[in-house]
Amino acid sequence: MTKITVNEVTKKYGDYTALDGMCIDIPERCIYGLLGPNGAGKTTLIRILNQITAPDSGEVRINGDKLSQKHIARIGYLPEERGLYKKMKVGEQAIYLAELKGIKKAEAQKRLKFWFEKFEIGGWWDKKVEELSKGMQQKVQFITTIIHEPEILIFDEPFSGFDPINANLLKESILELRDKGATILLSTHNMASVEELCDSITLIDKGRSILQGQVGDIKRQHDTHQREIIVRCDDTLKVMTIADTYNNIKVEHTDRPDETKLTLFTESPNDLVGQLLEIGQLVSFKEVLPSMNDIFIREVQSQNQAS
Repeated sequence: MTKITVNEVTKKYGDYTALDGMCIDIPERCIYGLLGPNGAGKTTLIRILNQITAPDSGEVRINGDKLSQKHIARIGYLPEERGLYKKMKVGEQAIYLAELKGIKKAEAQKRLKFWFEKFEIGGWWDKKVEELSKGMQQKVQFITTIIHEPEILIFDEPFSGFDPINANLLKESILELRDKGATILLSTHNMASVEELCDSITLIDKGRSILQGQVGDIKRQHDTHQREIIVRCDDTLKVMTIADTYNNIKVEHTDRPDETKLTLFTESPNDLVGQLLEIGQLVSFKEVLPSMNDIFIREVQSQNQAS
C-alpha cells in the first residue's frame, strides 16, 4: 500500500526550477532513500513534505488524503542542520520538545528514559546541551524526533558525525522503527547506508527523478556481469595458461600461494569454471553487482552528458 504520493510536483524559485514534475510513490512500512547530488531538489521536496513551503503545482498525498495541517503531527523530521537550545539541560529540553508534540510529561519521561538508556546517554540528563559532543547532541535530537512515534519519519543525513559504533546503533534503531510500522524517508550521500537500509530509492537530479525502484532490482538492472573466481591449485602456471585463453580477465594471487583469484566480465563462465575444476578446487564463485555508489555516479554523469 502507498503511504506517500508525490504527483507532478513542481517548485520554482524565480527562474530556478528546484523540482520539475516530480513523481514518487513511497510504500508504507519501508525505508525509502531519497538520493541525488547537491542542489538536486531533495531539500525542497523535504520542505514540501513538512509543509515548510508549498509546491507551485502538483500535490502530495498521505494515505490517499491531500497533505494538510492534520498530517504535521504524524511526521517526525530530523534536519541535516541540528537545532537544540545550547543553554538548556538535556532532559528538560527533551521533555519540553515531547510535550510540544502532545505527549504528557509522565509518558514523555517514560519514553525518554527508554531511549536515553538505549543510546547510553542517561548520565547526561542534567547536563547542558553545550556540554555534549556533536555525536551526543545528534543522539538527543534523533530521540526527540521519534519520541511521539510518528507514522512517517524523515531523516536528512542522520549519520553525519557518528563514529561507526554509534552509526550502527542508529541503523539498528531505524530498522526497528520500520519493523514497528513507520515509513521512513532517508536522504543521505552515504551509499553504504543506502545498501544496508533502503528497500527502495529515488535518484533525483536537476529537479527530476532519473532512477526509481527497489535497491536489489536496480543493482541487477545495472549488472556489468563481473564475476570473481578463486581457485586452489598447486600449479598456478596451469591456472595462468587457462586464463590466457580468455579476453579481459584479471589474475591476482591471494594470501595463499596455492590460490588464484580471477576477475572477468561474462554472462556465461561455465566453460572457464569447468576447466578450472579439472586442475584444482573451486574455493569461491561470486557475482559482483555494482555498488549503489557506482550506479549513482554513472547515472548522474550520464544525465549531465545528455543535457
